[in-house]
Amino acid sequence: MNDFLESIIKRDPAARSKLSLILTYPGVKAVFFHRIANFFSIAKFHLVARIISQFSRFLTGIEIHPNAKIGKNLFIDHGMGVVIGETSDIGDNVTIYHMATLGGIAPSINSDNQRNVKRHPTLKENVVVGSGAQILGPVVVGKNAKIGANAVVTKDVPENAVMVGIPAKNVGTASEEFKPYGVAPGGDTKLDVWKLYKIILSKQ
Repeated sequence: MNDFLESIIKRDPAARSKLSLILTYPGVKAVFFHRIANFFSIAKFHLVARIISQFSRFLTGIEIHPNAKIGKNLFIDHGMGVVIGETSDIGDNVTIYHMATLGGIAPSINSDNQRNVKRHPTLKENVVVGSGAQILGPVVVGKNAKIGANAVVTKDVPENAVMVGIPAKNVGTASEEFKPYGVAPGGDTKLDVWKLYKIILSKQ
């Protein structure tokens, strides 16, 4: 628990203390309840697991399916509206911002054919998923990749890629060092939106 809280403090400039994280951060509560729900799901007490996960959703605004696999130090910042699907697999030290979805793409015309099938994304270590991003289907997002706000990802993402747009396109190389959301490389808090826009246009 201590390492988990320390990892959040390193990634969130607004975090003041471990106690404040425990008492006031919905992402911390959501991960805590998911660990319990996942335990019951593995033990095949599926109804109990779903009740716990739905209570967590009511409390935090974050929906994590009990069967989702989550590594160490997942930080769900702000959290409201985050959805993590049943067969999602999340590596260590991943950061996810509000309104992001790790979802499927196939409609459940015949749900029996989709049971026990990988339908949701895999996020490798140190991935950052921006607010409102949609990562859909059984895609793999490589280590250290950054998914921009509101991007829609439906294909595999290479390691260290920076993905933006709809559909998401690779517009650069991400550093392995985590930078707080909205802080540009070099620590400049003024994001050069025009420069980013030109990069996106050049990739069309």
